[in-house]
Amino acid sequence: MITGDQLLIKQINKSIVLNTIRKKGIISRADLANITGLNKSTVSSLVDELIKEGFVEEEGPGESKGGRKPIMLMINSLAGCVIGVDLDVNYILVILTDILANILWQKRINLKIGESKEDVISKMLELIDEAIKNSPNTVKGILGIGIGVPGITDYKRGVVLKAPNLNWENVELKKMVEERFDLKVYIDNEANTGAIGEKWFGGGRNAKNFVYVSAGIGIGTGIIINNELYRGSSGLAGEMGHMTIDINDHMCSCGNRGCWENYASEKSLFQFIKERLEAGQKDDFIDSENIDSLDINDIAGYAELGSPLAIDAINEISKNLSVGIVNIVNTFNPDLVLIGNTLSAIGDMLIDAVKEYVKEKCLVSRYNDVAIEISKLGMLERAIGAVTLVISEVFSYPGL
Repeated sequence: MITGDQLLIKQINKSIVLNTIRKKGIISRADLANITGLNKSTVSSLVDELIKEGFVEEEGPGESKGGRKPIMLMINSLAGCVIGVDLDVNYILVILTDILANILWQKRINLKIGESKEDVISKMLELIDEAIKNSPNTVKGILGIGIGVPGITDYKRGVVLKAPNLNWENVELKKMVEERFDLKVYIDNEANTGAIGEKWFGGGRNAKNFVYVSAGIGIGTGIIINNELYRGSSGLAGEMGHMTIDINDHMCSCGNRGCWENYASEKSLFQFIKERLEAGQKDDFIDSENIDSLDINDIAGYAELGSPLAIDAINEISKNLSVGIVNIVNTFNPDLVLIGNTLSAIGDMLIDAVKEYVKEKCLVSRYNDVAIEISKLGMLERAIGAVTLVISEVFSYPGL
């Protein structure tokens, strides 16, 4: 009779073997045993199970090291598919991937700010349904759905507690989606999904401690400490967009005054431009007639063409973003800060200004260099992170 402890040990070993294959890409059974420290018979047995379950496949013979050529192993990327949703204030992006987060299908639609909760959720469900219809035949089918939301979430229950920029409160999103599709659903804050995506597949793969800054309509942070997402005592850590920068400033959508995202978000960049236009500043590229039709890519492009107003706005928002990043670096002493979401589209002009400001103002960085970079995954980072919510479960509990 196999005890619970023995089953747990087997599950842990199975996960170790599967993740080692994933990280190495292609590997022999003998090398698996050497790397994991498991004996060869245990590795062989676990590999056979993983092949039977469809997670691993034999690639063919490798190079001989003095005897019979070893049979090489790799992840069967089409063991199953995963759906990831990046639900933002002004768009929804849905992707369909294999279990290695390779994108098989994607679709993005724009939202009007202020759309009703019911309309936004209906559109999201339609996109998920479309993703399912575009999924290929796989061993396990759709393994789950991950959703990143711009707000405070109870990730265990899958409830959006408060999303100020969506005007949502206590929305049981996990329950709604699971009832519609009869699939396992994981909900998390979009900055957390961005951090997880960067840790597994992006610029954070080699960083033990880093902070991902999601700088879009609002600002959120995902914090990785010792290779793990830091959630805090009740899963609500990372709301640094709402740390107070000026206690005497105007009200934030969260109900507090002077929050960081009031000064350093995409929303604040466009507010800066509108205020300059209202004050009479003239610009060859931007005027009060076209400002509402422009996006962040337009502003970045105009800055490159020499638009004084676009350059002023980017300089202002870069400085304000730097203020919060200085606080982050002084607090967490990370190896790396990654800037993602829509402001990352500004590119070098943003990152160069942030680096310079942090170098000048940050106490901790004087003694320990911190790398500051634009996200490697671009606008897909949070959707890929949402996919990773599912993938990480699959690789932790293969076969269950």
